[in-house]
Amino acid sequence: MEDLRDYGQNDNKDTEGRSIKSGLLWKAAENGGDQLITFIVSVVLARLLGPDRYGSLSLMLVFVAISNVIIQSGFQTSLIQKRKINEDDLSSVFWIGLLLSLLIYAVLYVLAPYAADYFGDPEIGPMLRVLALILFFGSVISVEMAIVARRMCFRLQCAATMAADVVSGIGGIILALLGYGTWALVWQQVIKYMLLMLALLFLIGWRPGLRFSMSRIRSLFSFGWKMLVSGLIDTIYNNLYTPVIQKLFSSAAVGYYNRGNQFPQIIANSVGQTMQAVMLPAFSKVQDDRESLGKLLRNTIKISCYLMFPMMAGLMAVSGDLIELLLGEAWQPAAPMLSLCCLSYAAWPMHVANLQAINARGRSDIYLKLEVVKKGMGVAVLIMSAGRGIAMMLIFKAVFDLCCTFINAAPNGRLLGYGPFRQWRDVLPELLLSIGMGLAVHMLGSVLGGLDLLAGAGALGQATILFIEVVFGVLIYAAGSLLLGLEGFCALKGIFLGREETGKDSRR
Repeated sequence: MEDLRDYGQNDNKDTEGRSIKSGLLWKAAENGGDQLITFIVSVVLARLLGPDRYGSLSLMLVFVAISNVIIQSGFQTSLIQKRKINEDDLSSVFWIGLLLSLLIYAVLYVLAPYAADYFGDPEIGPMLRVLALILFFGSVISVEMAIVARRMCFRLQCAATMAADVVSGIGGIILALLGYGTWALVWQQVIKYMLLMLALLFLIGWRPGLRFSMSRIRSLFSFGWKMLVSGLIDTIYNNLYTPVIQKLFSSAAVGYYNRGNQFPQIIANSVGQTMQAVMLPAFSKVQDDRESLGKLLRNTIKISCYLMFPMMAGLMAVSGDLIELLLGEAWQPAAPMLSLCCLSYAAWPMHVANLQAINARGRSDIYLKLEVVKKGMGVAVLIMSAGRGIAMMLIFKAVFDLCCTFINAAPNGRLLGYGPFRQWRDVLPELLLSIGMGLAVHMLGSVLGGLDLLAGAGALGQATILFIEVVFGVLIYAAGSLLLGLEGFCALKGIFLGREETGKDSRR
């Protein structure tokens, strides 16, 4: 039986270090490109279809997202975290994934008309039945992604994702222009996942075998079931706001929320998914070395927060100009939602890094307990804020999400000696510099918006204002980083230059 040690199980530290750096760069390129193409396509489709159409799609994707977690979460993480796997593990997970996909698809197929009646939209029924085809593709992709992570061959995944995004995006736009309405969004999603599955099958060279081992499934499930339940709780909670807003307000309100949430979510997903895909196998390799894992966790948080904080602060500062320029005046109610969602995503890298470190230690039991505690509190926060309007719901959510950084980091204070207060102390310089930069950009935007020359120039004037704001923000943050010698900046420079560098505040 083939022992898949070439799937990321490299014991040479120099080679391992290069693999992590290469993996980070390629995964960042993939996520960045994926989010950029998805963003461009979504902007075009949003202008063509309007808020109501996007609200309907967002609602259907809730059901698909929850179902996908059941199929993928536990086994994919187990395949990555386990020290050694063989072909029996991969093929067994493949077949069990297809079986689960078939069962869940049957449930969604039966429930689709009832969902349409409950939300008062007859189109939801047939569209949900088609959109749910994604489940079959997702079950295969989860095994392929595990292989990519173990091999650290993110270059191939990047190529596959880009190809699927471009082709499906063009297809969705053509269907929207032909008058297919929300169906254009549905088919765009289906085509994307089908092409990604086929591209990965071709590029990584893996094919499922006609073998199935229940003992292998039980071994993987002993770790993975906790990840499955945790992922299910997390996905249900994160998607609660869409049906609640739909029932309390309207499909248009869901569309505004979805667009406002999408901008910071694109950035958070690019950073978070890069970390999750690359750092879990990297963390797992040093899972028994407490000091090395703690150091790797600290470096990950420093670098990722150095990138995330200014992007969220800058996005908040230009939210109004960005929405009006890209989506048009009809989408302007999404601007304040965008700003509030930025607060929720600002500390996203801290959540991801801490949870991946816990998983790498094999402590999925702790991961599950954290999810139960956080999401139980989160539902209580949602209930308290639901009757106070969308803005208050998002304010409550943002405050709670920031508080969750302390909950997620608390176990690592005991496991690795690197708890929440040390983590926030380490990223405080980046946070303060980002806040200052965001305020400066906001004030500059107010001044530029009052100039008759730019204000009266229409879309060209808006684009000019936005360009000046972005350049100004980047220059302020770069100058502040150099002046303060921020460790995140020095570490990033070291990665790109191929050497280790530290800043003035380096400490352990």
